[in-house]
Amino acid sequence: MSDNERIKLEPSWKQHVGDWLLRPEMQALSEFLRQRKAAGARIYPPGPQIFAAFEATPFDAAKVVILGQDPYHGPGQAHGLCFSVRPGVPVPPSLINIYKEIQSDLGIAPPDHGCLLPWARQGVLLLNAVLTVEESRAGAHQGKGWEGFTDHVIETLAREREGLVFLLWGSYAQAKGKVIDARRHRVLRAPHPSPLSAHRGFLGCGHFSAANRYLQERGQAPIDWRLPPRAQLPADPLLA
Repeated sequence: MSDNERIKLEPSWKQHVGDWLLRPEMQALSEFLRQRKAAGARIYPPGPQIFAAFEATPFDAAKVVILGQDPYHGPGQAHGLCFSVRPGVPVPPSLINIYKEIQSDLGIAPPDHGCLLPWARQGVLLLNAVLTVEESRAGAHQGKGWEGFTDHVIETLAREREGLVFLLWGSYAQAKGKVIDARRHRVLRAPHPSPLSAHRGFLGCGHFSAANRYLQERGQAPIDWRLPPRAQLPADPLLA
Protein backbone atom coordinates (compact mmCIF):
# COMPACT_ATOMS: atom_id res chain seq x y z
CA MET A 1 0.00 0.00 0.00
CA SER A 2 1.37 3.43 -0.97
CA ASP A 3 1.55 6.35 1.46
CA ASN A 4 -1.23 8.07 -0.47
CA GLU A 5 -3.50 5.05 -0.16
CA ARG A 6 -3.07 5.10 3.63
CA ILE A 7 -4.59 8.59 3.89
CA LYS A 8 -8.17 8.21 5.15
CA LEU A 9 -9.61 11.38 3.65
CA GLU A 10 -12.65 11.94 1.42
CA PRO A 11 -11.43 11.51 -2.19
CA SER A 12 -11.90 15.08 -3.44
CA TRP A 13 -10.10 16.46 -0.39
CA LYS A 14 -7.36 13.86 -0.72
CA GLN A 15 -6.81 15.07 -4.29
CA HIS A 16 -6.44 18.71 -3.21
CA VAL A 17 -4.79 18.55 0.23
CA GLY A 18 -3.92 14.91 0.90
CA ASP A 19 -0.20 15.34 0.19
CA TRP A 20 0.05 17.64 3.23
CA LEU A 21 -0.72 14.68 5.48
CA LEU A 22 2.49 13.01 4.30
CA ARG A 23 4.67 15.85 5.59
CA PRO A 24 7.07 15.19 8.50
CA GLU A 25 5.11 17.41 10.90
CA MET A 26 1.95 15.41 10.22
CA GLN A 27 3.82 12.15 10.76
CA ALA A 28 5.01 13.61 14.09
CA LEU A 29 1.41 14.53 14.95
CA SER A 30 0.28 10.99 14.17
CA GLU A 31 2.97 9.60 16.46
CA PHE A 32 1.97 12.08 19.20
CA LEU A 33 -1.65 10.93 18.99
CA ARG A 34 -0.59 7.28 19.19
CA GLN A 35 1.57 8.00 22.25
CA ARG A 36 -1.19 9.93 24.03
CA LYS A 37 -3.68 7.15 23.35
CA ALA A 38 -1.20 4.54 24.61
CA ALA A 39 -0.75 6.65 27.77
CA GLY A 40 -4.49 6.39 28.44
CA ALA A 41 -5.59 9.81 27.20
CA ARG A 42 -9.17 10.00 25.96
CA ILE A 43 -8.99 11.72 22.59
CA TYR A 44 -12.00 13.36 20.96
CA PRO A 45 -13.55 12.99 18.49
CA PRO A 46 -13.21 9.22 18.00
CA GLY A 47 -10.69 8.31 15.29
CA PRO A 48 -13.19 7.61 12.48
CA GLN A 49 -14.76 11.06 13.00
CA ILE A 50 -11.59 13.19 13.03
CA PHE A 51 -12.04 14.05 9.33
CA ALA A 52 -15.88 14.07 9.39
CA ALA A 53 -16.08 17.70 8.19
CA PHE A 54 -14.38 16.71 4.95
CA GLU A 55 -16.47 13.56 4.57
CA ALA A 56 -19.70 15.54 4.99
CA THR A 57 -18.73 18.40 2.64
CA PRO A 58 -16.61 17.43 -0.38
CA PHE A 59 -14.22 20.02 -1.82
CA ASP A 60 -16.38 21.11 -4.75
CA ALA A 61 -19.59 21.04 -2.69
CA ALA A 62 -18.43 23.67 -0.18
CA LYS A 63 -20.37 26.95 -0.31
CA VAL A 64 -19.91 28.33 3.20
CA VAL A 65 -16.97 27.81 5.58
CA ILE A 66 -17.37 28.23 9.34
CA LEU A 67 -14.12 28.15 11.29
CA GLY A 68 -13.93 26.86 14.85
CA GLN A 69 -10.92 26.48 17.11
CA ASP A 70 -10.74 23.00 18.62
CA PRO A 71 -13.26 20.23 19.36
CA TYR A 72 -15.45 20.07 22.43
CA HIS A 73 -13.62 18.21 25.21
CA GLY A 74 -16.55 16.64 27.08
CA PRO A 75 -17.51 12.96 26.71
CA GLY A 76 -19.70 12.29 23.68
CA GLN A 77 -19.71 15.88 22.40
CA ALA A 78 -17.25 16.19 19.51
CA HIS A 79 -17.99 14.37 16.28
CA GLY A 80 -15.77 16.17 13.79
CA LEU A 81 -17.88 19.22 12.90
CA CYS A 82 -17.14 22.56 14.55
CA PHE A 83 -19.82 23.86 16.95
CA SER A 84 -21.85 20.66 16.42
CA VAL A 85 -22.67 17.87 18.89
CA ARG A 86 -24.28 14.50 18.35
CA PRO A 87 -28.09 14.25 18.73
CA GLY A 88 -29.06 13.85 22.39
CA VAL A 89 -26.04 15.76 23.73
CA PRO A 90 -26.98 19.06 25.44
CA VAL A 91 -26.58 22.07 23.13
CA PRO A 92 -23.37 23.95 24.10
CA PRO A 93 -23.55 27.66 25.00
CA SER A 94 -21.89 28.98 21.81
CA LEU A 95 -24.30 26.99 19.66
CA ILE A 96 -27.24 28.31 21.70
CA ASN A 97 -26.11 31.81 20.68
CA ILE A 98 -25.75 30.74 17.05
CA TYR A 99 -29.35 29.52 17.17
CA LYS A 100 -30.43 32.81 18.78
CA GLU A 101 -28.83 34.76 15.93
CA ILE A 102 -30.47 32.56 13.31
CA GLN A 103 -33.84 33.14 14.97
CA SER A 104 -33.27 36.90 15.07
CA ASP A 105 -31.90 37.03 11.52
CA LEU A 106 -34.20 34.57 9.74
CA GLY A 107 -37.08 33.85 12.13
CA ILE A 108 -36.09 30.19 12.47
CA ALA A 109 -36.85 28.68 15.88
CA PRO A 110 -34.02 26.73 17.56
CA PRO A 111 -34.16 22.94 17.18
CA ASP A 112 -34.18 20.48 20.07
CA HIS A 113 -30.62 19.26 19.43
CA GLY A 114 -27.16 20.49 18.43
CA CYS A 115 -26.38 18.34 15.40
CA LEU A 116 -25.33 20.51 12.44
CA LEU A 117 -24.74 17.66 10.00
CA PRO A 118 -27.68 18.74 7.78
CA TRP A 119 -25.84 22.06 7.19
CA ALA A 120 -22.66 20.20 6.29
CA ARG A 121 -24.52 18.04 3.78
CA GLN A 122 -25.72 21.25 2.05
CA GLY A 123 -22.22 22.64 1.65
CA VAL A 124 -21.35 24.26 4.99
CA LEU A 125 -17.79 23.18 5.82
CA LEU A 126 -17.68 23.07 9.63
CA LEU A 127 -13.91 23.17 10.11
CA ASN A 128 -12.02 23.30 13.37
CA ALA A 129 -8.46 24.65 13.29
CA VAL A 130 -7.35 21.75 15.50
CA LEU A 131 -9.03 18.42 14.84
CA THR A 132 -8.42 16.58 18.12
CA VAL A 133 -8.48 17.31 21.85
CA GLU A 134 -8.25 15.38 25.13
CA GLU A 135 -11.03 14.91 27.65
CA SER A 136 -11.37 17.90 29.99
CA ARG A 137 -8.25 19.54 28.50
CA ALA A 138 -9.29 22.33 26.16
CA GLY A 139 -6.58 23.15 23.65
CA ALA A 140 -4.53 20.06 24.57
CA HIS A 141 -3.51 19.43 20.95
CA GLN A 142 -2.91 23.00 19.86
CA GLY A 143 0.54 23.56 18.37
CA LYS A 144 1.00 19.86 17.53
CA GLY A 145 0.60 20.18 13.76
CA TRP A 146 -3.10 20.42 12.97
CA GLU A 147 -2.98 24.18 12.39
CA GLY A 148 -0.61 23.87 9.43
CA PHE A 149 -2.94 21.37 7.78
CA THR A 150 -6.08 23.43 8.30
CA ASP A 151 -4.26 26.59 7.15
CA HIS A 152 -3.45 24.67 3.97
CA VAL A 153 -7.10 23.66 3.61
CA ILE A 154 -8.22 27.31 3.85
CA GLU A 155 -5.50 28.52 1.47
CA THR A 156 -6.39 25.82 -1.06
CA LEU A 157 -10.10 26.60 -0.91
CA ALA A 158 -9.45 30.34 -1.22
CA ARG A 159 -7.13 29.83 -4.19
CA GLU A 160 -8.88 27.07 -6.15
CA ARG A 161 -12.53 27.95 -5.51
CA GLU A 162 -14.41 31.19 -6.07
CA GLY A 163 -17.54 32.67 -4.52
CA LEU A 164 -17.36 31.00 -1.12
CA VAL A 165 -18.68 32.60 2.07
CA PHE A 166 -16.27 32.53 5.02
CA LEU A 167 -17.81 33.14 8.46
CA LEU A 168 -14.98 34.21 10.76
CA TRP A 169 -16.16 34.51 14.35
CA GLY A 170 -13.64 35.72 16.90
CA SER A 171 -10.05 36.91 16.63
CA TYR A 172 -8.63 33.39 16.25
CA ALA A 173 -10.73 32.59 13.17
CA GLN A 174 -10.14 36.05 11.73
CA ALA A 175 -6.36 35.67 12.01
CA LYS A 176 -6.58 32.25 10.37
CA GLY A 177 -8.62 33.74 7.52
CA LYS A 178 -6.14 36.48 6.60
CA VAL A 179 -5.09 34.53 3.49
CA ILE A 180 -8.59 34.78 1.97
CA ASP A 181 -8.93 37.17 -0.98
CA ALA A 182 -12.09 39.16 -0.27
CA ARG A 183 -12.35 40.03 -3.97
CA ARG A 184 -12.96 36.36 -4.81
CA HIS A 185 -15.01 35.42 -1.75
CA ARG A 186 -17.42 36.94 0.77
CA VAL A 187 -15.69 37.28 4.14
CA LEU A 188 -17.95 38.03 7.12
CA ARG A 189 -16.40 38.82 10.51
CA ALA A 190 -17.97 39.06 13.97
CA PRO A 191 -17.06 38.37 17.61
CA HIS A 192 -17.16 34.76 18.74
CA PRO A 193 -20.61 33.37 19.70
CA SER A 194 -19.30 32.38 23.15
CA PRO A 195 -21.35 33.82 26.04
CA LEU A 196 -18.23 35.84 26.91
CA SER A 197 -18.29 37.79 23.64
CA ALA A 198 -21.54 37.19 21.71
CA HIS A 199 -23.09 40.42 23.05
CA ARG A 200 -20.22 42.43 21.53
CA GLY A 201 -21.54 42.04 18.01
CA PHE A 202 -22.16 38.41 17.16
CA LEU A 203 -25.79 38.74 18.16
CA GLY A 204 -27.24 40.98 15.48
CA CYS A 205 -24.49 40.31 12.89
CA GLY A 206 -26.94 39.03 10.25
CA HIS A 207 -24.39 36.62 8.80
CA PHE A 208 -26.84 33.88 7.89
CA SER A 209 -29.06 36.05 5.70
CA ALA A 210 -25.96 37.81 4.28
CA ALA A 211 -24.43 34.46 3.29
CA ASN A 212 -27.61 33.43 1.48
CA ARG A 213 -27.92 36.77 -0.32
CA TYR A 214 -24.38 36.40 -1.63
CA LEU A 215 -24.97 32.83 -2.80
CA GLN A 216 -28.21 33.80 -4.53
CA GLU A 217 -26.56 36.79 -6.21
CA ARG A 218 -24.11 34.32 -7.71
CA GLY A 219 -26.89 32.02 -8.92
CA GLN A 220 -26.42 29.39 -6.22
CA ALA A 221 -29.02 27.81 -4.00
CA PRO A 222 -29.06 29.33 -0.49
CA ILE A 223 -28.40 27.29 2.64
CA ASP A 224 -31.52 26.14 4.46
CA TRP A 225 -30.46 27.00 8.00
CA ARG A 226 -33.48 25.23 9.47
CA LEU A 227 -32.66 21.97 11.24
CA PRO A 228 -35.23 19.18 11.54
CA PRO A 229 -36.34 18.08 15.01
CA ARG A 230 -34.14 15.42 16.53
CA ALA A 231 -36.77 12.74 15.88
CA GLN A 232 -36.77 13.65 12.18
CA LEU A 233 -33.03 13.81 11.58
CA PRO A 234 -32.26 11.67 8.52
CA ALA A 235 -30.19 8.55 9.00
CA ASP A 236 -26.60 9.36 8.12
CA PRO A 237 -23.50 7.16 8.13
CA LEU A 238 -21.57 9.92 9.90
CA LEU A 239 -23.88 9.49 12.90
CA ALA A 240 -23.67 5.70 12.95
